Amino acid sequence: MNDQTKRTWAEVSLSAIEHNYRVMRVCLPEGCKFLGVVKADSYGHGAIPVSKRLEAIGCDYLAVACLDEARTLRAAGVGLPILILGYTPAEYAPELAELRITQAVGSLDYAAALSEALQGTGKTLTVHLKLETGMGRTGFRVFGDWKALPAATAVRLPGLYAEGVFTHFCVSDADVGVRDFTLEQLSRFRRAVEAIETRSGHTFAIKHCTNSGAMASFPEAYMDMVRPGVSLYGMYPGPDRERFELIPAMTLKTRVAYIERHEPGDTISYGRTFTVERPSELAVLPIGYADGLHRTLSNKLRVLVNGHVAPQVGRICMDMCMADVTGLGVKPGDEVEIFGRNMPIDDVADWAGTIHYELTCAVSPRVPRVYVD
Repeated sequence: MNDQTKRTWAEVSLSAIEHNYRVMRVCLPEGCKFLGVVKADSYGHGAIPVSKRLEAIGCDYLAVACLDEARTLRAAGVGLPILILGYTPAEYAPELAELRITQAVGSLDYAAALSEALQGTGKTLTVHLKLETGMGRTGFRVFGDWKALPAATAVRLPGLYAEGVFTHFCVSDADVGVRDFTLEQLSRFRRAVEAIETRSGHTFAIKHCTNSGAMASFPEAYMDMVRPGVSLYGMYPGPDRERFELIPAMTLKTRVAYIERHEPGDTISYGRTFTVERPSELAVLPIGYADGLHRTLSNKLRVLVNGHVAPQVGRICMDMCMADVTGLGVKPGDEVEIFGRNMPIDDVADWAGTIHYELTCAVSPRVPRVYVD
């Protein structure tokens, strides 16, 4: 036990992340680049340690959501190209160029604003054009009436270098019943890129659209670069689990703080949602929703302690919760696994009614990350 593991902590295996990277990388065609998505603090795993490991083992590109995330990596000495997938106000274009950060661009107005902000600076900003093929979120719309091709105008604006072009699949992680829509998105993307290049005379160096779901199910979409996110951290993006053998990178743990004895009729925690039915021993665990343990898991969660599965009982509180460990010989100080290597995060996500990587992203900053190999 050390200071970081006295209460609640998340063990992050960098070797598991490296394993997941390598089993996906080996499937890529020659020359295809690998972009590691490290936004949201690497899905809760810690963006700086993860990015440094990815850089050390040969990853080609990183992706974040916003300028602050990119600044953090640059300040930590990460030198890989970084793509910001989200929005950055145009006034920061000179800083983006100075830090060698690539910006996603999804409209002609935004491209023009970035170009204007760069005038007189002598700087060139690398951008990747985002094409909207069916996600319904952001990007140059490339289906329906799109023959004006504003994207072809964007690539010619001064101060911008349109290195790449990409789109985002919305159901590549779903079952085969919606496979056709992903293929339609891919077709729209290919047709649009060809039209933009023909109209503008500009050739994109990097074309990419492969997220984790497509990584597993649509190898025909690999193109010049793939950009796995959740699968990099050992969580399968959908039902297809045969292509890669992934290893979960995060194990969330806590310790037993107290053992409290209760008699039949006692009620537990806020709202009195659990009533004790037999003489019981309840372990008080110092983890709650302020640590990222969803309150919706109350009376549904199962935890692992001393090799035994124990039900969580009563409402999960801000800083603690209770588990029924009657007859298990549990004592204060014993380790408890919430999810990870032995308690599948998929099960916990099902009990919470959400997706697995919402759970890793939710693990709060006050929970120390302990890096293991």
